[in-house]
Parts: sequence; structure tokens; C-alpha cells
Amino acid sequence: MDNFTFYSPTYFLFGKETEKQTGEYVKKYGGHKVLIHYGGGSVKRSGLLDRVKASLDEAGVEYVELGGVAPNPKSGLIYEGIELARKENVDFLLPIGGGSVIDSAKAIALGVPYDGDFWDFYTGKVVEEALPVGTIVTLAASGSEGSTDSVVTHEDGMHKRCADGDILRPKFSIMNPELTCSLPPYQTASGVTDIIAHCMERYFSHTQGVELTDRLLEAVMLTLIKEGKRAMADPSNYDARANIMWGATVAHNNITGVGRAQDWGTHHMENELSTTYGCSHGEGLAVLFPSWMRYALKEQGPERFVMFATRVWGCEMNFEDPEATALEGIEKYEQFIKSIGMRTSISELGGKEEDIPKLVESMFFEAPNHGSFVQLTKEKAAEIYKMAL
Repeated sequence: MDNFTFYSPTYFLFGKETEKQTGEYVKKYGGHKVLIHYGGGSVKRSGLLDRVKASLDEAGVEYVELGGVAPNPKSGLIYEGIELARKENVDFLLPIGGGSVIDSAKAIALGVPYDGDFWDFYTGKVVEEALPVGTIVTLAASGSEGSTDSVVTHEDGMHKRCADGDILRPKFSIMNPELTCSLPPYQTASGVTDIIAHCMERYFSHTQGVELTDRLLEAVMLTLIKEGKRAMADPSNYDARANIMWGATVAHNNITGVGRAQDWGTHHMENELSTTYGCSHGEGLAVLFPSWMRYALKEQGPERFVMFATRVWGCEMNFEDPEATALEGIEKYEQFIKSIGMRTSISELGGKEEDIPKLVESMFFEAPNHGSFVQLTKEKAAEIYKMAL
């Protein structure tokens, strides 16, 4: 196991009707005027926005609103949010939504106190200062409610990049699983796939002596496989939704990833799919991961993939042909994501082989390093994209 530091200060309020405590916790963490940030109309139609406003009013916290966040959040709305927050003297960001809304709010939080372009933090500048953020989660997927990350797209070139820093961990996150029960099946399945992918990015590692985090990652994946099926069959199953929601946080607040090298090459490749074809992040990962795993198996050998097959998918070990066991595990993973409604090829997204050079060039634009378990080059990325067609 490698040396590591781990700092995860987010205060989590988990359970039914916890959104009614929003105002109390904004005040607890120093907020006087918040920017409520959200996506489409569902937050209004469901009554959630009204409940949050009522809690803020009761606590004496002022607020302004900015809606309109789309999947794969864009720079234009972020610039608008930075301008609005400065004009209104906002001192706290309150996103209500899933990963896209939270990531957009984190970008605004970075930009408000910064005398420069917020995009600098997405192209290598070290994150040191940001307004505080508190989240109300309505989609279990990204884990952004407990993570150091923010992933957004700049509309000049449509490059999708990540900023990272401990200061971006939310001060608090309100997590009511009931808020996810009305999600369309596609969003539920995308979320489940995204959470499992966050585990796999950490699981496929060359670091030795990491039995504890191996087992933690396996536990999260096994839980998501079971509860994902239950939530798809019965969307109102509270316990299934609760386990998925907490699984999203555990998978990506990095408690499962400390002390080990992590890959993330597949995530970088996926950024180009969701930007180009408009698929969800989870579905783009569903498209790429089987091909990445088959490529990695040939390059790196079967050991890790045998563990994945036997411990996660219950495959019987073939001692005479370990690679056959590894391939069976990959096949079972692919069957599972298909069974919950995910597409698993670029062609199903509308992509063609002639798109691949553009995907590769965009991926490597000002970003030369991708992957750890498999260190991706342009040639390797192009091969995996081709395998995923």
C-alpha cells in the first residue's frame, strides 16, 4: 500500500425529509446569501425547490436562483453564475440536483473569488480558494456530493475537463433517497453504471498490498449490482434507492481509493463521447469499459480481471485457463449493464469509425497523460474506441 493523506470533512444528512434542514446547515457553515443552482423544471414541479426556500426563509438566509444546468454542464452558464453571484454578494453555493448541477456550482464557487478565468483551474492551475458549497442530491451517480472533483465542458472547443482540490468537497450534503424514486429508468441505470465505473477505476491497479480497499470496492460493486436490479424493477423501493445513493458517495469520496494507484483513462475517453454524442456519462462508460477491460487484459495479464470475475461476478475459477475466467467476468459485467438498459457500443450512440481521430485529438488536447493501469497513448485510445464501435 502506498503512503496517503485523506481529508473528507463533508457533513452528511441522510434520510427522509432531510431537505427541510437546509437553512439550518447553510447558517451553520457561514452562509448568509446563497445561490440556488439547479437544472430543469423537475425541482420546481416536485415541490422540492419550494421546500428548500421555506427552510432558508425560516433560517433567515437570503437567496437568488440560477437554473438551466444541462447534462455535461457548460461554461456559458458558469460564467453567468459567477457574474450573478458577484453582483448579488453571494457567499454560499447551494446546488439542487445530480452531478452536473453540483459540478457547475463548484465551478462557480471557484470563479467568484478568482481574479481570472475559472477555466484556469480546469487546465492545471492549483485549486486554493472557493466559496463554500452545500448540496441537495436528487440523482445518485457522480459522488460529487462528497468528492474533490468538478467536471465541466468549455464551449470554446467543447473540451470536457476536471478541476480537483480538497476545498471543493461540499461543507454538507443533504441526501434523501426518496428524491430519486421518480427518476426515469435511463437515469437510474446511468447512475448505477457510473458508480460501478468509479469503483473499477480504482480497482484495476498495479499497487500491491491493498486487500482492504479491494474488498471495500468489491462490496460497493456487489451492492450496486443487487440494488440496481431492485431499483429498476421497483423504482419506489426506498432501501434499494438508499443503498445506491450511499454507494455513490462511498465509491467516489475516495475512502475506497486511498493508498493505491488509480486509472481514470476510461473516464477521460468517455468525456469525449458524452460531449460528442450527448449520452449520459454513465452510458458512455458502459460503452467503453468492456472494450477497455479486454484491451487491458491482453496488455497487463489476467490477475486483476480474474479477481473481478470470481469475487464480483461469482465466476468459477478455471485454473488451466485464467484468461477464460477473466473474459467470463467481463462478459457478465457487459450482460448486466445491457440488462438495465445501457447501450454498449459507440455505433448505438450514433458514432462512426471516421469520428475516432477527432475523439482522440480532443482527448489529448493540452492533456497528454491518461491512465495508470494502462497508460494510454493516442494509438491505444484509438484502438479501444475502435473496439467499442
